[in-house]
Formats: sequence, C-alpha cells, structure tokens
Amino acid sequence: MLPQAARHYLETLMKLKNYEYQSDFARHYFGEGKAEGAVEAVAKTILMVLSARGVCVSPDVRDRIVGCGDLAQLEAWAQRAGVVTTAAELFD
Repeated sequence: MLPQAARHYLETLMKLKNYEYQSDFARHYFGEGKAEGAVEAVAKTILMVLSARGVCVSPDVRDRIVGCGDLAQLEAWAQRAGVVTTAAELFD
C-alpha cells in the first residue's frame, strides 16, 4: 500500500488531460486509436439516427456502415441519415 500522499499524487498525475506521449511509437498508436474511435462513433451515430427515425437497416447496410473506415464518407452519410427515407439512399 502506498502512503495517502503518494497515492493522491499518482492519481492526480494519471488524470492529466494534456499529456503528450514522448515516443513516436506511442504517438502513432495513440493517434490511430483516436481515429478508430471517431470512425466507430460516427458509424454508431448513423445507425442511431436511422433507428430513431424508424428507417429499417438491413444487415448488409449495417455491415457497410460499420465496416467503413473512411471518416469523411461516414460524415457524409451521417448528414444524409437525417433526411433519407430508406437506408439504401445513404449510398446514392
């Protein structure tokens, strides 16, 4: 067990929001993780918007959305998700 002061210091250190990784290796993989997270978030948002609007999403369409790794394409589909009447219209 750590003394209370040491534990508090380490917990505070771990909560730093502006920490920059020092190695190229860490920066590379941290950046990849952020990009993958953004792609997943937009894909999930598209599916949530379509669901909330009552638009039926086939497994093929779901797979295409979730499998897309292009953030710009997903963002374009996200804009269309609010106005399409069928999920297939996303891809027109």
